[in-house]
Amino acid sequence: MDLVLHLADDYLLDKVWARLLPVNDHLVQPSYASLSTSANFTSIVYLQQSAWARDYIPRQIISLSVITLLGIHFLYFLFAWLSYKFIFNHEMMRHPRFLENQVKQEIQCSLRAFPAMTLLTLPWFQAEVMGYSKLYDNVEDYGWAYFALSVPFFLLFTDYGIYWVHRLLHHPNIYKTFHKPHHKWIIPTPFASHAFHPVDGYLQSVPYHLFIFLFPLHRWLYLGLFVFVNFWSILIHDSDMVTGHALEKVINGPAHHTLHHLYFTVNYGQYFTWADRVGGSYRQPESSLDPMLEIKKNS
Repeated sequence: MDLVLHLADDYLLDKVWARLLPVNDHLVQPSYASLSTSANFTSIVYLQQSAWARDYIPRQIISLSVITLLGIHFLYFLFAWLSYKFIFNHEMMRHPRFLENQVKQEIQCSLRAFPAMTLLTLPWFQAEVMGYSKLYDNVEDYGWAYFALSVPFFLLFTDYGIYWVHRLLHHPNIYKTFHKPHHKWIIPTPFASHAFHPVDGYLQSVPYHLFIFLFPLHRWLYLGLFVFVNFWSILIHDSDMVTGHALEKVINGPAHHTLHHLYFTVNYGQYFTWADRVGGSYRQPESSLDPMLEIKKNS
């Protein structure tokens, strides 16, 4: 998020903050740009500046909040709409356990969750902006081999972390309060991907944030992976039960997650099946478990 904030400051927010909270009027000069280099970034510096400098924490928190809210809304509606339009089988909406006005309810639940999830996530983003993470800029710092291997390492680490967070959320003492709202959607659509209780959504995101404070990761690669995990979370909620493909015993795909929503206590993983296999919670997708069969039976 430090990269996103830096780019936003360069191309928009410096001007916005200078207009909202300018330096004392007699110091304000005509606005034009020059370049300045910091430890991590080359910045565009406008001579007409704000009384709140880039490193002023209240400014950073407000900017991060706005960027995060706009970003999650954009990613959610873009990827969920694309999946809903081109991948999701709309015949699933005829399933007897598909709720009335369910898509509208999923969207409303997601929109209610976003502000609180953003607030809970801000300390991670703020720590990242303040330089406490292990994000780096130059591939040469760790080499191309580490750069390439950090992708599967990130996915394996976060997958295992999410597995245990997700499984904990199914504990009877906390399930009803925090995770049951997401299981309202027995036959989910892509719009259910972010339809969580805010604490649920936040807890399942913690491994993503934790990783960069424990292990080095290239800054641009992290941004790309962050977009990917949002896309993947949406993709696995399309109720697809395509089975028999070569990777279904390795990749925790839409069919696996469909079974999780149908049977609750199986397939807690996010990307891979190995954690469920080790934890004894794996259930193999089979064509006989396809919820479409119930639709056809009732037709």
